[in-house]
Amino acid sequence: MKYIDEFRDGELARNIATNIAREAQPGRSYRLMEFCGGHTHAISRYGLTDLLPDNVRMIHGPGCPVCVLPIGRVDQAIRLAQEHGVILCTYADTMRVPASHNLSLQKARARGADIRMVYSTQDALQVARDNPSREVVFLAIGFETTTPPTAVAIQQAAAEGLQNFSILCDHVLTPAAMHAILAVEGLEHGNSVPLDGFVGPAHVSTVIGSRPYEPFADDYGKPVVIAGFEPLDVMQAILMLIRQVNDGRAAVENEFTRAVTREGNLKAQGIVAGVFELRSSFEWRGLGSVPDSALQLRPEFHAFDAERKFDLAYLAVPDNKACECGAILRGEKRPQDCRIFGTACTPENPVGSCMVSSEGACAAHYTYGRFRVSAELVAE
Repeated sequence: MKYIDEFRDGELARNIATNIAREAQPGRSYRLMEFCGGHTHAISRYGLTDLLPDNVRMIHGPGCPVCVLPIGRVDQAIRLAQEHGVILCTYADTMRVPASHNLSLQKARARGADIRMVYSTQDALQVARDNPSREVVFLAIGFETTTPPTAVAIQQAAAEGLQNFSILCDHVLTPAAMHAILAVEGLEHGNSVPLDGFVGPAHVSTVIGSRPYEPFADDYGKPVVIAGFEPLDVMQAILMLIRQVNDGRAAVENEFTRAVTREGNLKAQGIVAGVFELRSSFEWRGLGSVPDSALQLRPEFHAFDAERKFDLAYLAVPDNKACECGAILRGEKRPQDCRIFGTACTPENPVGSCMVSSEGACAAHYTYGRFRVSAELVAE
């Protein structure tokens, strides 16, 4: 199958691994952050770290939209459903994210709140059409990949006069998070793991293109290689990053040329720009408040803004003290460094959001890597 089998070819993977081992200089270390949770799962699922030399370390980044959603934002959604009696529509990944008072959206639904899982913004619009006497709120989360469908839904709701539809907007921006990570690198209380380069996200880059990553190369001197999600995509991106580091270069390179261009999807960008504008600040789990890192509806669409419509205040809530999700999202720790990983915190009983999402680092490591780490510890 084109773009599947050919990007999972074992022989090609071994060839790339041989090149990586040959070109990774023994006297130096390579610390590469895969920003996107999709890459984290590919690395874990296909055992790519086993193909890398010891001095090439892959570091998890904050590229999981469910993981970076702070507790206070989940609390807002629960309050909408419980106190305002709305029909809350959300994607499945958000249902089990732990919130305050030992709640989650799933537990709130079990207590009688009308919370419904949907597959798309169009499903949420249809719920609003089918329930004209009820207020319907869509919990809009995600990076630049999922923002255009939300923008289209807002345009449709405005055109149809769906006054009972609104969104709780938690759309966040990838480049802002990368800036936040690099801004604290090397500071006394900042990222304790300096980075040599980034494996840039795939789906996000199909929308925004490769141009927004150029400041990371130009201003921070960090190479970026945009990669697809197949194992050979990731391996090739790692090799390209190692070559840049060896040459002392910092450039944005595009391994995922079959889907990503420098300019990106201009039509999608135009739709988003017509509906959304920047928030001055937004709290991320693990990163704190990051300026200009999220979106909000433009004034002409304020009628569809649930925060305004229901006068929702945002209250920051600290994470569970036992959970290391914040440090994992910053790349400072690995899932196995958390003392409750795989014991008190599992996919069936998640304590932190990194164990919930299909893109979360802890979920990936629990599914594909925890037994290998256990065996290594026994061997030691």
